[in-house]
Amino acid sequence: MRIGVIGYGYIGRFIVERIDASEGRFETAFVYNRSAPALDGLDPALRLDDLGGAGARNPDLIVECAHGSVSARYGEEFLQCADYMPLSVTALADDALRERLEKAAAANDTRLIVPAGALLGGDDLLMRRGRWQRVRITFRKHPDNLDFSESGFDPDTIDGETVIYEGPVRGVAKLYPRNVNTMVTCALVSTGLDACEARLIADPGLDCAIAEVEAWDEGGGLMRTEKRQPAVGVSGTEMLGSTWYSILRAAGAPRGPIELV
Repeated sequence: MRIGVIGYGYIGRFIVERIDASEGRFETAFVYNRSAPALDGLDPALRLDDLGGAGARNPDLIVECAHGSVSARYGEEFLQCADYMPLSVTALADDALRERLEKAAAANDTRLIVPAGALLGGDDLLMRRGRWQRVRITFRKHPDNLDFSESGFDPDTIDGETVIYEGPVRGVAKLYPRNVNTMVTCALVSTGLDACEARLIADPGLDCAIAEVEAWDEGGGLMRTEKRQPAVGVSGTEMLGSTWYSILRAAGAPRGPIELV
């Protein structure tokens, strides 16, 4: 599988390193970064200067780990030649964009792939999609691990556990786009962006990030999951591993001696 990587920061570099260590199962089709100097030291043959030329590199999968605007500008073009996995899943909270990408994938026999991220139980949610009565996802993070730049919320007012958002996932995606990609994934595979409930809690007493999912089915059953992990920037430290696992699943590649499918 030839993989194109958009964004050469913390996650993008990790993906390229794992491709290099894959013993030929994967190849790097191209690497693009908005700031070209970040690519210094990378094999010049792998560098892509213009995303409009991505198709000419014959990728099988394109992974976006830069910004949601990439999907809006180039997503349909990518899907004409390859499967597309945007890590900035909050871009898909835009119904019109998501529908365009879905149509492009259907027309070109490619796939729009949503990574699980920090979502535990995603396969169970998707398996019973349409039969959930109620789904709620809660994130608890230290204020230092939240990006307030688009929210209008003043983090200096936080002096204890504070609910900074409670409502539909669609709303939190607009206010905290860098923090809630997994919330959007949860909504897309369960009850939808307007019905799926989101709670975002800032807590200066935390030393980890916590993601909780609660799902009630029509028969009165409850599924509840909780994940805790250290955080780096706005992401949990497990983001690297979960991204690579999503790539492996997308490729249908063997992942270990015991397979869960």
